[in-house]
Amino acid sequence: MSASTTGVTALESQTMSRVSWRLMPFLLAAYVICYIDRVNVGFASLQMNKAVGIDPKTYGLGAGIFFIGYFILEVPSNLALERFGASKWIARIMLTWGLVSGACALIGGPNSFLILRFLLGAAEAGFFPGVILYLTYWFPAVYRAKIVGIFMVGIPLAGMIGSPISGAILGMDGVLGLGGWQWIFLLEAIPAVLLGVVAFVWLTDKPKDARWLTSEQQAWLTATLETERTRAPRIPHMSVWKVMTNKYVLIMALVYAGAAGASTSLAYWMPQLVKPFGLTNFETGLVNAIPFAIAAVWMVLWGRNSDRTGERVWHNALPLAWMVVAMILTFWSHSLWTIIPLLTLVAAGTYASKGPFWALSSEWLGAGTAAAGLAQINALGNLSGFFFNYLIGWIKDETGSYAAALMPIAIVATIGTICVLVIGRNQPRTRKVVVAVAE
Repeated sequence: MSASTTGVTALESQTMSRVSWRLMPFLLAAYVICYIDRVNVGFASLQMNKAVGIDPKTYGLGAGIFFIGYFILEVPSNLALERFGASKWIARIMLTWGLVSGACALIGGPNSFLILRFLLGAAEAGFFPGVILYLTYWFPAVYRAKIVGIFMVGIPLAGMIGSPISGAILGMDGVLGLGGWQWIFLLEAIPAVLLGVVAFVWLTDKPKDARWLTSEQQAWLTATLETERTRAPRIPHMSVWKVMTNKYVLIMALVYAGAAGASTSLAYWMPQLVKPFGLTNFETGLVNAIPFAIAAVWMVLWGRNSDRTGERVWHNALPLAWMVVAMILTFWSHSLWTIIPLLTLVAAGTYASKGPFWALSSEWLGAGTAAAGLAQINALGNLSGFFFNYLIGWIKDETGSYAAALMPIAIVATIGTICVLVIGRNQPRTRKVVVAVAE
């Protein structure tokens, strides 16, 4: 039963509307900025690589080494969020990554490039799984695919908004003696620092602390979430180490690896893929935005349908499958007019799968395992970004073919599609919890 059916009471509707409007615009804006700062090196590379002497292999290594720092600190960061509260910890993450992102303007060669990319990953670690954990504090399970989809639409929005902006900023080359690529890092770091300050006062840790909810709304939301926590999860309470090595956590990390690898590879390499078709930097930014714009809309619609039907497994598997098909078809694509539709299908697949994926993962994890489990899935899944981006740089350098370079991602995504269908074959549909609140 969906949250959109007639079973929704006025109290539930008002409560969830107020929670959504309070939290989601801020979190979505933060994720857009987060992702722009993570991947703006893709546009910076159009000038930076030649300016400081970075070859394709080193660029691929630097794009990927971000995920090493990210991986090391992901679980500790999520545990810290649970201990210190979301408002403090998310603010700390945003301030740190903003400062490191701005410092990337100081890159002077391969070594400083690799060091700063590693530090950026370490600074950002915990933001995404921290927000996914935070959303479980506020949204009942029946809302989560749509809500996570809305949050994660920040990724394609970052591509849609950031691509033309970054392309335009490259035109500032020479202003105040700085390269256009340096201005990208400096200007796009400022919003992260500003929003990090705002997070201290805007985010509320738990429903019981929300003065912007009525007492009746607080009671209903708290009771609903507590009732859901009494359900027996697939992954019950256990030690952090056992959570991190649990077979379902490891399998879901593998499932996520294909989608995460495709997502980061699009962001890091697509500008270099489309610019050789005779485009200027600004035109590259506009064309680069097209797949992300279409994927943003599809992502929300797909997550909404998953919540409406209560189905998670096929809503995860089908986007991964069509993403693989589109990657394979790039072997026969030799013009801008054919490559853009295929890249759009790849983008739509990787992003559409994510809302149902994180809804399914959070439903499998109990309250005592969610912090470590969600962080471990995200950390291991995103670790693929290190290997995939290095492989793309290496394969492209050796063969000259971007299509061949995408094949490792296609293979992992195929394995992930099969895994989610196998382990999710007996997964029941998500049902709505009905809670009576005393008048």
